[in-house]
Amino acid sequence: MTVLLSERSQIFQGADAYAVSDYVNQHVGSHCIRLPPKGRPMASISHRTFSSLDLCRISYGAPVQVTSVALETIYHLQILLTGHCRSNSRGEELIFGPGEILLINPDDPVDLTYSADCEKFIIKLPVRLLENACLAQHWTLPQAGIRFAAARHALSEMDGFLQLLGLICHEAENAAEPQVQGLYERIVANKLLALLASNVLRVVPQAGQGGGFEAVREFIEEHLSEDICIEQLMAVAKVSERSLYSLFERQVGLSPRDYVRRRKLERVHARLQLTSARSVTEVALDHGFVHLGRFSEAYRKRFGELPSQTWKRYR
Repeated sequence: MTVLLSERSQIFQGADAYAVSDYVNQHVGSHCIRLPPKGRPMASISHRTFSSLDLCRISYGAPVQVTSVALETIYHLQILLTGHCRSNSRGEELIFGPGEILLINPDDPVDLTYSADCEKFIIKLPVRLLENACLAQHWTLPQAGIRFAAARHALSEMDGFLQLLGLICHEAENAAEPQVQGLYERIVANKLLALLASNVLRVVPQAGQGGGFEAVREFIEEHLSEDICIEQLMAVAKVSERSLYSLFERQVGLSPRDYVRRRKLERVHARLQLTSARSVTEVALDHGFVHLGRFSEAYRKRFGELPSQTWKRYR
């Protein structure tokens, strides 16, 4: 079971809701809360800082409305663990349930109403982290800033993302080195840009590039540590999606995604043989494998042994 912050990260338990709100204002983002006029709800919060990210798990213990003018320099990724949340932003109302993700843009006014049984996990991400990830992926950074589409996203559809968050929480509670923290936060930013709809133009045709399979192969080799999408490969090859699949079938007998996955596995295999490789997890995450169980099985099928066995042999 994936744990998103354990009791080791608890700041308040069964506390006054306004005390929890004050803590949120100091560490997570400026906001105001409105609670029922009667009763004394028991609120709780767990919190960790991890590189430039803030991770927190909050429950107010009563129906609560949270409002804010705008977050300005940060994005809020909220995962509903229990209960429900009603979001009213720019005249559009959405209802979120357990296992769904809400992403708040920096310039979005915040108007959220949580049910009494609602518990949520929040990641605070600075704007610069998403912008740097966009530029590192060689995608076009929108002049007005990156905006994610207002929509409900099921966590189950974001392959491996929950496991990634579990690893981050574990590393946060075990004082991971700054280098490791930086690696994880970049992966989170890359995954959000790759998996969620936004105004980022992910297709960047290269000027003077001749197209064809060789151009695509070179592009893949240069970007194995990044999330490579079909649209990018279409732009580099200068063909339609159907023609791209035909091109890969003729050249390597694999689909584009399978070929990229195979090359990532082969790169990981080579990296694990270097004495500088500090851990299997770090090398795997650095190449976009966030579901470590599936990664290990794919690696074993490809190379006849587990990645940990390769790593240990060269230590």
